[in-house]
Amino acid sequence: MRTGNETWSVPCYLSGISKSQVSRLCAEIDERVQTFLHRPIEGDWPYLWIDATYLKVREAGRIVSVAAIIAIGANTDGRREVLGLHVGASEAEPFWTEFLRNLMRRGLRGVKLITSDSHEGLKKAVRKVMHATWQRCRVHFMRNVLVHAPAGQRRMVSALIGTIFAQETEHAARSQWRTVADQLRERFPKIAKLMDEAEDDVLAHMTFPREHWCKLHSTNPLERLNGEIKRRTDVVGIFPNEAAIYRLVGAMLLEQNDEWSLQRRYMTLETLANLGENPTISLPAVAS
Repeated sequence: MRTGNETWSVPCYLSGISKSQVSRLCAEIDERVQTFLHRPIEGDWPYLWIDATYLKVREAGRIVSVAAIIAIGANTDGRREVLGLHVGASEAEPFWTEFLRNLMRRGLRGVKLITSDSHEGLKKAVRKVMHATWQRCRVHFMRNVLVHAPAGQRRMVSALIGTIFAQETEHAARSQWRTVADQLRERFPKIAKLMDEAEDDVLAHMTFPREHWCKLHSTNPLERLNGEIKRRTDVVGIFPNEAAIYRLVGAMLLEQNDEWSLQRRYMTLETLANLGENPTISLPAVAS
């Protein structure tokens, strides 16, 4: 359903609802979503996951593809929250830089690691805006690698690279990485070259507590959320404008954030103890 100014895109399909009621409902949703997306960010957030979902929108009489960038974070209380949403037609460095600076203006601090797919613009923006380590999503990296292997050899290549991630320490993983790259070099030179270039970025998470590795090595914490966004936005098809994207996707993120607030901690306090900007100091007991 759309109003005359094409700002309504939430698929409610209700009959007998007037345009004024639709407008009032839209205004209420917009106010809640904007309040949520611009709220102050408090505390330290050592981990940040960022990913993009691509949607179609009408712009100046044309249909274009835009990126809806979503950031979620885990704070030193072990809680995760949706921290930001930004919609734009480009993933160049200025786009990412503005997104990260907006998060900083709202109070984001204490970021140690940012996990994302390999977006050159984001990598440059991270270096410019934040003093944080960048982790290349392992899942996306494997997809990039397997493109260069014949279909019949992909399972073997995947299993061989998988031995790297089964290692117990960063040192062992880096040693195995180089061993595997050398084993693949003659038959799959493009894969070996990718591995040579990506070692530091794909293994960056291993400098953090081992208890967190399974959550840090990829953008998986965002995958389920992005899947639900795609499912609901596919119903809309083409958005009339960017405001409609913010309304629908922002409302979904608000709903997800509320659900996370009721769940148990995403990470334990004990494993996060030394990651804050002001870690808790245990004082010796006073003798009685």
